[in-house]
Amino acid sequence: MPHRLYNALWYPALPFALIASGARIAADRRQRMGFVDHELANGPGEPRIWLHAASVGEIAGVNPLIRAMTRDFPHLALFATTMTPTGREAAARAFPGARACALAPFDYPAAMRRFMTAVRPQLVIIAEAELWPNLLTQAHRSDARMAIVNARISERSFRRYRLAGSLIADGLARVNLILAQSQADADRFAALGANRDRIAVTGNTKFDLDSSSLPAPMRSELETVLAGRKIFVAGSTAPGEERVVLDAYRIVRERFPDLLLVLAPRHIARSGEVEDLLRRANLTYVKASEFTTGSEPSNFQVVLLDTLGELRTIYGRATVAFVGGSLVDGRGGQNLGEPAAAAVPVLFGPFHQKQIPMAQALLETGGGQIVADSAQIAAAASELLADESSRQQRGNQARAAFKRFGGAVERSLMRRRPLISL
Repeated sequence: MPHRLYNALWYPALPFALIASGARIAADRRQRMGFVDHELANGPGEPRIWLHAASVGEIAGVNPLIRAMTRDFPHLALFATTMTPTGREAAARAFPGARACALAPFDYPAAMRRFMTAVRPQLVIIAEAELWPNLLTQAHRSDARMAIVNARISERSFRRYRLAGSLIADGLARVNLILAQSQADADRFAALGANRDRIAVTGNTKFDLDSSSLPAPMRSELETVLAGRKIFVAGSTAPGEERVVLDAYRIVRERFPDLLLVLAPRHIARSGEVEDLLRRANLTYVKASEFTTGSEPSNFQVVLLDTLGELRTIYGRATVAFVGGSLVDGRGGQNLGEPAAAAVPVLFGPFHQKQIPMAQALLETGGGQIVADSAQIAAAASELLADESSRQQRGNQARAAFKRFGGAVERSLMRRRPLISL
């Protein structure tokens, strides 16, 4: 009955879902409805894999694992889907050898069947917590093996999924392998109906570093702008957080007038909104998308990072970093590992439920600090800027915290190889 009701509700909801998804062009609408323009070849010994991730962060998290799988299976045929256009762009950059990167089909029964028939995956890899009932059902009916990697469920999501009852439990019971980030995540998946014998705690693959996962080289225009300046990076900020960061920046600049702020909203579509805040704050700024070779660092106080794929590179030049999505309840915090991997002291807000393991490691080593408002951000940043020796030590402690979580890729591969080998 829950499955029938869920599927029945899709019929009246479908037009609204198309509008809400932002599928404004015909090609995007086709992808949402499960039409595949790039069929995977049916080559001998060529595992066909469907990777599904929510957006940019999840693609970055699973990237090290997919690279390692590609090394093990050079003829792997990968089809990647995401829930957002920016995620699709990130997948295309991360997996240049993929057969196609597309928007995920709606969990509407006909769309999911159409997609599954065209792609014919032998293995479906789901990143983190994309638990869609028809995805799980159709993958099982297509005899595809299923694995959830970097699997996590927050306490809030756990309560919501429990309300769905058998709608989620039936699907999870069919998943072949769940590789959880923590024991708490493993326990929640089991409580929702997953077979505990198929759950393993392997950590998060985004914390694995190797030469192929280093940030991209900085483009020359950006290099010119950042050269010789102390930089405060506020990364992946959410609505309401930019105002707090700008208030903190004004306080810090009274003591450190040459400090450059790099402000990177989590969603680039909000850049216009952030520009309005910068104008009202009477701060001179430049957009990263408009950098020219002749840009002079002294001409502005703020860089508005409105480009994709450059935040991680900029973290490597940061003096101190604040990671957003953590000042207001409801988002759970963004990736704390990127600045930590670059040996940068990390500030983050009290609402970091999605980042608990890394946050705890940062707090234990002294590489991170919780800040709740502009005054606390300003005080913490000023302390780090005033003592370079202490700042470097805390940056090294942040990197040590990051390195605690290495090895997840190999642990995941060991569990997954039997599912890929045909």
